[in-house]
Amino acid sequence: MASKKELRVRRSLRELEKEYENGNKKPLEKLMKAWKGIKELPPDDPRSFFMLGGFHGEPFRGAGWGLNTFWGGYCNHGNVLFPTWHRVYCLKIEEALQSIPGCEDVMLPYWDETDEESLQHGIPWSLTVKDFELDGKKISNPLRSFVFPITITDNVSGDDSIYTKHKDYETVRYPLSGLVGTEKARKETKEHNDKFPHYEENVKLLNRNVIAWLTKKDEHFPPDVKKRLKISVSDQYKECLNAPNYTVFSNTTSAQQWNQLHDGAPTIIPLEQPHNNIHLSVGGFEVPGADFSPIDGANGDMGENDTAALDPIFYFHHCNVDRMFWVWQKKTGHTDKLDVITGYPGTNTSDNQGATPGFPPNTWLDLNSPLHPFTLKEGGKERPYTSMDCINIEKQLGFTYSKGSLDEWDGAAKAQVAKAAAGAPVKKLCISQINRAPIGGSFIISAYANYKGEPVLLGYHSVLSRWSVMGCANCQTHLEVKAFFDLDFMEEADLQAADFRVEITGRKHSAPALSAVVEKNQYRLEVR
Repeated sequence: MASKKELRVRRSLRELEKEYENGNKKPLEKLMKAWKGIKELPPDDPRSFFMLGGFHGEPFRGAGWGLNTFWGGYCNHGNVLFPTWHRVYCLKIEEALQSIPGCEDVMLPYWDETDEESLQHGIPWSLTVKDFELDGKKISNPLRSFVFPITITDNVSGDDSIYTKHKDYETVRYPLSGLVGTEKARKETKEHNDKFPHYEENVKLLNRNVIAWLTKKDEHFPPDVKKRLKISVSDQYKECLNAPNYTVFSNTTSAQQWNQLHDGAPTIIPLEQPHNNIHLSVGGFEVPGADFSPIDGANGDMGENDTAALDPIFYFHHCNVDRMFWVWQKKTGHTDKLDVITGYPGTNTSDNQGATPGFPPNTWLDLNSPLHPFTLKEGGKERPYTSMDCINIEKQLGFTYSKGSLDEWDGAAKAQVAKAAAGAPVKKLCISQINRAPIGGSFIISAYANYKGEPVLLGYHSVLSRWSVMGCANCQTHLEVKAFFDLDFMEEADLQAADFRVEITGRKHSAPALSAVVEKNQYRLEVR
């Protein structure tokens, strides 16, 4: 246990950049040195970026290798272990950074995605600049991408080698594509990427897209209505801090169940939802209803669970997600204890992703479930980490976060909660029965309505999904996707006259399947 004085501090990446810009270059240079070091370690070194990056998804280590009972990677998504598993994951990458000589005090910074600089300018420059000067030499920026030291093969049944990556493959972000697993994919990717030959222009497109996701408001709405909508990612980060308990805060599966059962109550947004949106914004999806032309065919690595953790930006994003987890804990009094609702959706290994390696299918999850493959030493022996080992980051892990955006967020949903409690229920648009089986890769569900004669975006729901759900046995029992959008801004007359519609946006390769889902009306719309 660390005392308050001994706590190590994870700071905003912009804090390090500002010091660098003002002449104190050492903190950012040391971070760059540490990242360069772990990326240059042999691929079989347990501290190497390749080894650690591969635990999340590809190259599918562990019990899930090649078995369609499992999804393949170790990461937990769509269940109550999502925040705690990724908390330990960030800790392990941080320990690896500290193992590089001269970098023993390096901490993993967070990308403060809801601060004013991100809302106005997008991604911190140190994550996108092409080159960086270190020890008097210009080097390729180690935070920009990762070059694979060996070829890795997609061994999950049904994925058609879509995620296979050859030696010397370099990870990419929007607007580029990184699908190179088949001859057809390589040809299409080359044709697509040849349209974007200028790196600096690509960074501008990436930041423009990220800003749109972070700040999106439908301009057709009057100002008072826009304030109540939860469309932008920054809004969703704020709203997730109003989740009433850890179970529904932690993941999309549990939150969907809560929203379905609690008619009249404001829609709960889990931490995992804005997390998903950032993945898609960096990885290659346009924000729905964006006011600039879509770039069809963008398939960056951050947009898929299988490859996301092999892009260094993943860890700066997840460090911020963990910070938001800690902000919620402080705000709600959960710094020392978390609550899991026994038997609730999102508390079983057979979720919409498929069982995680290390767990038998259909295993119930709780705070004592092992967070494979991470271990800690206790009494001279190693044992698996559990959520119980990482609830309080200050007392148990010895670090804290610098003060960032939303640290003192009070919550805009309190008025809605009071309104619902007073007998004026919040109307919701409920979208259900969407079958994700034919949809290849991640996708977005968008809801639109005619509001006072104007077509307006109500919101969107991002889904991080594997490329071939049909190849996952457990996924077959968890195919339905649901989404919920509050309609409290609409009067009863508007609700009666409203014409709602659904739009599903996916990868270029899955467009025919998406069209079939929409045309055959394979979803259900209802107002509750």
